[in-house]
Amino acid sequence: MQVEDDDKQGGEDDESGAVARRGLVLVISSPSGAGKTTIARGLLASEPDLSLSVSCTTRPKRAGEVDGRDYHFVDRDRFAEMVEADAFLEHAAVHDHRYATPRAPVERILDAGQDVLLDIDWQGAVQVREAIAQDVVSVFVLPPSLAELERRLFSRAADAETVIRRRLKNALQEIPHWEDYDYVVVNRVAEAALAEVRSILHAERLRRRRQVGLPDFVGKLLG
Repeated sequence: MQVEDDDKQGGEDDESGAVARRGLVLVISSPSGAGKTTIARGLLASEPDLSLSVSCTTRPKRAGEVDGRDYHFVDRDRFAEMVEADAFLEHAAVHDHRYATPRAPVERILDAGQDVLLDIDWQGAVQVREAIAQDVVSVFVLPPSLAELERRLFSRAADAETVIRRRLKNALQEIPHWEDYDYVVVNRVAEAALAEVRSILHAERLRRRRQVGLPDFVGKLLG
């Protein structure tokens, strides 16, 4: 979903009479294999007011990738300049490259009353909370057991055994950060976990502080 700069701002009621609201940033994190990517895809397919943030990266563009759709591709010097200018909500080094969530597009979407999905790890989630705490709703997805997590990783047959073992080891370092999140969902069945995260999103949209059009709406009610 593309949100234009001149879209309706959050402080104005739309033509349907709905109370205008400010958007939110939905952060989803989990150990590899716990199911956050499946949940994220399900949300994006079913929630028209939710869009996935397009990250910046210093890695080279791969065949078939489109700048601005898959990533914003920048060189290392430009990335460093953007870090210095506080242009990112979060950034991190992954292997030999840098990745980041650009601040300005996210803020434009929130101002327009739309929502943004961030599929990031716990370290990125910490940075985003520090940057825009009032706009963030965070969900940590847990597997039902480590044995099930291992089974899922092996059943995907997408990685070598050494990679899977490293991911399982990393999971033991990631899982203790569940306490840093607003919500925790145990992904026993994918459809049920998706429904739970969707219910979180719907409820958080109704928080009083996000319904920025309420003062005008109530004023009209009271005449």
